[in-house]
Parts: sequence; C-alpha cells; structure tokens
Amino acid sequence: MTIEQFWQLVSRTSADQDQQSLSEVLRSKLSSLSAEELTEFDKHFGQQMRRAYQWPLWGAAHVIAGCDSEYAFAEFRSFLISLGQQRFEAALVDADSLGDIEVWPMVNGYAYPFVDEYDLIAGQIFEDRTGDELPFIPSGHHQPAGKKFNDKPKQLKLTYPKLSQRFPF
Repeated sequence: MTIEQFWQLVSRTSADQDQQSLSEVLRSKLSSLSAEELTEFDKHFGQQMRRAYQWPLWGAAHVIAGCDSEYAFAEFRSFLISLGQQRFEAALVDADSLGDIEVWPMVNGYAYPFVDEYDLIAGQIFEDRTGDELPFIPSGHHQPAGKKFNDKPKQLKLTYPKLSQRFPF
C-alpha cells in the first residue's frame, strides 16, 4: 500500500462528517483489504500519529477543545489524519493553520476535533479475520516533539492567533 492509497482511505468525505459515519466509512473501505494491506495501512497510520505527536499540535487541541490528556490528544491526532494529507501536512508545519478550517464536527454546540478509536479499526478487522493481533506500533515517542506550549491565555493568543479568535477561552 502506498502512502497515497493510505490518504485516500483515511480522509473524511466532508469537514463536518460525524465521528460515527467517518468510522463506518473507513471500516467499509478497509474490509476489502487483504491482511497484508491492513498491516501496511496500520503501519502508515502509526507513522502519521508519531509525526503529529508534537507540542504545537497539542497546544492547538488545547485551544480548540481544552485537550488535556494523552488519550484525548491521540483522538485529536486521529482527527487530524482524517482531514487528509494536505490539511495534515499544513498543521504539522503551522498548528494555527487549523484556524482556517471553515466547518468543524460539532457535539452539543462545541467543536469536537476528536475521533475515538479511529486508529484501531484496521486492527479490529485484522483480528476478526485472522484471530491474531497486528504488531504493536507506538503512536508517539516518550515526549511530544518541540517545545511544550504555554497554557497562559495571553501566550496562547500570541501563539495561536487564528485559533484563539475562532475558539475564545
């Protein structure tokens, strides 16, 4: 599986696509893959999760939705991956570029930039089919890359001007 094929499979169909629909579409797409292709897909997913394990993105998640745990940050990184390669790559370079997203998935009137267990779908299908688990690939390093964000409101506004304006705290 090429990285281009990975991005075609994982990208959402619309910016505001709800989490359940997003997961169902991916599960449907992955169901036709061979065990080897599922393994390759999972490898690509893990690589992108590790690339996004960085403090500037965690700071962006904090501004958008108060992200304050490893688990929530993993679900945020799954959300970033679901946005597609172009938006994902832009966020890796400039986390505040997420402020350019026009439509966000919403829950109870608030932006919900998380996709629960999106990173586990390939493994679930693989296990159902083969009875074995995919090889474990950590989704992050010991610490996020880069400098830890300062969570003081004034500093967040300076670091994330677009996001701070879009998601006032």
